Amino acid sequence: MEPFGIYQAIIHVRSVEDFLERVRNIGDAFGVRIVFFNADLVAGSSHVRSAVAHALRSSTAGDTVARSFEMEALLYVAGSRQCADAARFGIAPGKMRAFICLVPPDPAAVRALEDCVTFVEEDWDIVDEKKRKVLMDLFSISPEELAAVGANRITELVKERVALLDVYR
Repeated sequence: MEPFGIYQAIIHVRSVEDFLERVRNIGDAFGVRIVFFNADLVAGSSHVRSAVAHALRSSTAGDTVARSFEMEALLYVAGSRQCADAARFGIAPGKMRAFICLVPPDPAAVRALEDCVTFVEEDWDIVDEKKRKVLMDLFSISPEELAAVGANRITELVKERVALLDVYR
């Protein structure tokens, strides 16, 4: 069993600061870390799982780059060591689709989050042509690289970028 849970939700954010404060309070109340990932900028739940697993591994080893686990996970999901690059993969003002990670998974914390998010069960792992172009741009995947492995393997290429962060330290 994974030491974290991944959920999907629609969120409405008026103020990023206020929203994050509410989430931090929930996390503190239940002793969990909560990380939000912009679902429109990631290659599905397996991308998020990979990033969180790497962040947990670096955190356990005491080898983090970021000051918080949440930012460490965002750095991995972004495939970057730059916090400014990683931040765009998190919460943004307005309505957005988000993968939410809870470390450790806690049903009571999930219920508490229902006050500020709407959980959904949809298939957000599909990478259509529009999303493929977004991912190619975000993760510097060339058309030649994608053609070499096949367009249906873009998620694997993105997850490779996540794994390569450990090499580039």
